[in-house]
Formats: sequence, C-alpha cells, structure tokens
Amino acid sequence: MSKISATILTGFLGGGKTTLLNILLEASPGERALVIVNEYGEVGIDGKLVVETQDEVVELNNGCVCCTVRGDLIAAMQGVLASGRPIDRIIIETSGLADPAPVIQSFMLDEVLRERLALDAIVTVVDARHITDQIALDEAREQICFADVLLLNKIDLVDEASLAATQDMLRRLNPLARIIRTQACAVPRDAVLDVRAFDLRNALAVDPEILADHAHEHDASIAYVALREATQLDPAAFNIWINRLVQAAGKDLFRIKGVLAFAEEPRRYVFHGVHMTLEGRPGRAWRADEARCSEIVFIGRNLDEAALRRSLDACRDTRAPSERTARAG
Repeated sequence: MSKISATILTGFLGGGKTTLLNILLEASPGERALVIVNEYGEVGIDGKLVVETQDEVVELNNGCVCCTVRGDLIAAMQGVLASGRPIDRIIIETSGLADPAPVIQSFMLDEVLRERLALDAIVTVVDARHITDQIALDEAREQICFADVLLLNKIDLVDEASLAATQDMLRRLNPLARIIRTQACAVPRDAVLDVRAFDLRNALAVDPEILADHAHEHDASIAYVALREATQLDPAAFNIWINRLVQAAGKDLFRIKGVLAFAEEPRRYVFHGVHMTLEGRPGRAWRADEARCSEIVFIGRNLDEAALRRSLDACRDTRAPSERTARAG
C-alpha cells in the first residue's frame, strides 16, 4: 500500500498560514485531502476562514498539537485512515505557538501513522515585517530550525535591505531549508507539496532527542483571550476602538483575529492583525440559518480580559431594529 503524503504548515502567529492553506486547496481541485486546523484557544477562527471545499476539515481547538491536543491530532488521523475513506493527502496547519518537534514525533512514534503516512515537508511561513521581534521567542526559532521549506512572506511590506538581512538570519538558523520569497503566500503548488524534503536526519541534527516522547511547554507570559458578542456591532465604534487599542498596546499584541457581525451588513467582516498592523475585508454572506455573532481572539502579553470585554460591549449597535435601515443582502 502506498503511503499518503502529509505536509505540516507552521509559522509564528500572523505569518499567513491560513492564506497558504487556502491557496494550496484551491490549486488542488479533484484531490481528496484531510485538512487539520489547530488553534491555541477554544474559539476557532481559522477554521471558519478555510475556503469552501469538498475536503474533510477537522478543527482542533483549545490547545496546541505539540502538547495539549497532540492525542487528538493522532486520533483524528487514525480515525480517517481506519474509516477507509479515500484520502490523497493530509495537510496540518499548526497553531502559531506550536513546536514542530512533537508533531514530527507523532509521525515517527505512532505505529499506524508510521506505516500509512509519509511526512513530505515542514513548511514554515515567516513574517518578513515582524520576525525580528518574534525571533526571541523559542517557538518562532524552532519553527524556522525544523523547516524544510521557508516562505519569507509579506515581502511587499519591507525594503530590500531588511529582506536580505532577514534571509541571512534564516540561513544561519537553518542552512538546509529552501527559502522562497512570497507576497500573500503566492507560491506554486509544487514548491511546497510533494517535494519529498523531510529527512529525519536533519530533524535529529536540530534536536537529537526528537524521538524521545516529552511534552512541550509554552511561554507562560503569553496569554489568550477570546471574546464572543451576540449583539451586532457598530462598525464605526469598533474601528475606533480597535485602532486605538493597537496603537496603545501593539507591541504586546502578537495576534488579533476575528469574524464580525456588523449591523446592516449582510456579509461577515473578517479582520486580523499582528502587533500594530491591521487588515480587514468583507467575507462571505451570512447564511440564513447562521447566528450573526462576533468572535475575536487576542494572543499576547499583558492582556486585560475584563477591559477588552468592556470595550467590545461598548461597540454594540444599540438601536432598535425599527431604527435600522434594512439593506438587501
């Protein structure tokens, strides 16, 4: 029986992993993929942003696949393999705080996965604009060191001198990985899939104890806050609040992301941020059977959950339905 190819997409918070995942899925029509999306906290935003696909998408929330939900990762892959459903490949998008080493262990130490799957490559997305601030964190360095392919992303946001310096840093940390410069993760499919780049000897050179089954510990100073709001939001009030927040606390905000329900807006509004950079755009239309609620995730240091919750509450659209102007969806 031929082995099923598996690819691990990793990279620090906000680098562009979900964008890359969507590009790969759209570039692979007709393939039957198992897609596993892992998020650090209990609210899954990235799973909501995966393109509509016939592939099976499994969300693993409330912990990283390198520690808390590692058993869930193994169980999810074993379950699909045992079901007999035809699968052409597996793509795992780890959380931005995941250490790749325990994920690699899962493929090497679990007998079922070792016999049925072939780990093709560790693909790490690097944020060219913010990596110099992130590299002090163990998780960011580990993701780079274990990579078989490094996507130096967001090259449009920095100058050539900065890009060259970052690329030199990446090469010092990982002399063997292929480095590809990208904007919005635009990369040919065959540059990251079916490249047969993973080599256990290289992983052992980075961590000689990679096959020892030990737990990963996260930086205790990094916190996670998830907010849900059932009342639709006033877009003007929200924009004022979120922009003031990133200006005041941007250095401590590693990641912000959310799906928002704005009053009188028939479409979801999708936004994300890294430190002091914010981006947003209208997404797909809300479905008739879908609750119009807002979900926002913050990951960073010095997060005051109560203050964030009060600020979001203040952005509610408090007008009565009769006061709103109906908009055709």
